[in-house]
Amino acid sequence: MPEQTEGPYYIDGEKLRRNIAEGRPGTPLELRATVVNASTCKPIRNAVVDIWHCDAGGVYSGFGNAASNRTFMRGLQRTNAKGVAVFRTVYPGWYPGRTVHIHVKVHVGGNVLHTGQLYFPDSVTDAVYRKAPYSRRPNRNTRNPDDAIYRNGGKRSQVKVRKNAGLYVASITMGVTR
Repeated sequence: MPEQTEGPYYIDGEKLRRNIAEGRPGTPLELRATVVNASTCKPIRNAVVDIWHCDAGGVYSGFGNAASNRTFMRGLQRTNAKGVAVFRTVYPGWYPGRTVHIHVKVHVGGNVLHTGQLYFPDSVTDAVYRKAPYSRRPNRNTRNPDDAIYRNGGKRSQVKVRKNAGLYVASITMGVTR
């Protein structure tokens, strides 16, 4: 996995929890992040996957108008014996100048082994954004190829997405160096 910028919206000390949506509107999304040793491809058990992203309206908790709530769309999960951490959230929104993404850190034994961002195929985002609440904010101005951070390794950080019974399931395997 390519290292990428943490971004300006990280808050340390998030809660260990599977559902991070906190009732915010949006298309349901299950994120399945698998963490493996980059050298051996063996799963890493008990790695902590730390994610954060904006809501459907492009707002990050803890900042701007959402400064009073520091928890929606943020959380941690430990990987199981197969190296998998699962989150329940909503499909991320967008904000000017950035393509749709989820920020991620992987911690093992108290050390950060990876900081990056996860991206979505533009065709899937287009389909999701045709419906409310995303359709209330038309004119997304940045697609994957136009995003400066995506251009620096984003294609290798793109999740695979499938639709399953009314929700999207996004999966990615992240190889980290221990």
